[in-house]
Amino acid sequence: MPLVRASQLVRPLRRPQRPEQSRRPPLIRELLLVSVLYLAYKLGRRAANGQFHDAYENAERIWDLERALRLPSEAAVQDLVLHSEALIRFINVYYATVHFPATVAFLIWMYWRRPGFYVWVRWVITWLTGAALVLHLLVPLAPPRLFRPLRMVDTGLEYGPAVYDKPDPDSMANQFAAMPSLHVGWAVLIAVGLIVATRSRWRWLWLAHPLITVTAVVATAHHYWMDGLVACAILGAVLFFLRPPRRSAPQATGGGRRHSADGTPTTVTTTEVTRPDAVPEVGPAGPGALREGRAATELAGPEVRLAPKDG
Repeated sequence: MPLVRASQLVRPLRRPQRPEQSRRPPLIRELLLVSVLYLAYKLGRRAANGQFHDAYENAERIWDLERALRLPSEAAVQDLVLHSEALIRFINVYYATVHFPATVAFLIWMYWRRPGFYVWVRWVITWLTGAALVLHLLVPLAPPRLFRPLRMVDTGLEYGPAVYDKPDPDSMANQFAAMPSLHVGWAVLIAVGLIVATRSRWRWLWLAHPLITVTAVVATAHHYWMDGLVACAILGAVLFFLRPPRRSAPQATGGGRRHSADGTPTTVTTTEVTRPDAVPEVGPAGPGALREGRAATELAGPEVRLAPKDG
């Protein structure tokens, strides 16, 4: 039988493409798509503006529901934070300046560095924002700073920077679209997306972003606890139906069971030669001693058989 060199047994394996290495969607198309979706959201919020009476009635219902659920008072959280002017100013700045730029930076980073995960994130944020817009239309809600019975302070007006002026039904900024809180929903999505798409042992620190955001929206009297809880519930439902792509497992040097980019288990058999002067001999009786000049003559399925040289 003809000799087959052992080096021919070591065939290069084509690694499955990982989600973070997937091809990026066309940039112009993505810019147009995201811009149209955001514009539709802003116009939808404006259409829900001006429902003052319903917004105050819903605020009373939300407040009563939270007390029935024994949730802590938003006013108590604000009183605690107001003991430090530096802290309340930091929270005001965080609320006013981090929310939207952080989301944009998150989408850009995902698009550039994790394109496979970017498509998943784009659909998740689309469904989350769309569901939030429906609730803005159906459940107008006066935030705590506008619900006088709570007597909470508008920290933005008191300490700056202020995000809103007095409520105006003709304004593009609908101050009664508090339910649910997209500040909280988008912040949780950013943390989840970065934890799923990255491998660093420090990636769990991204959970600090939604934690600070929740504290900020409550302490500044822009949202109730329920606004954030409903946003998280919607996000959880969206993530249940839109699962993130699976990352492929790190490639091992030997054979074994592996997972492809879509998570399908595959079995790959390899032979690794670590010494150029030694070739593993495998016969019917099992592994033998290393001998020079022995070679494989047949490769059938996952089994490797080596026969001695003829003559």
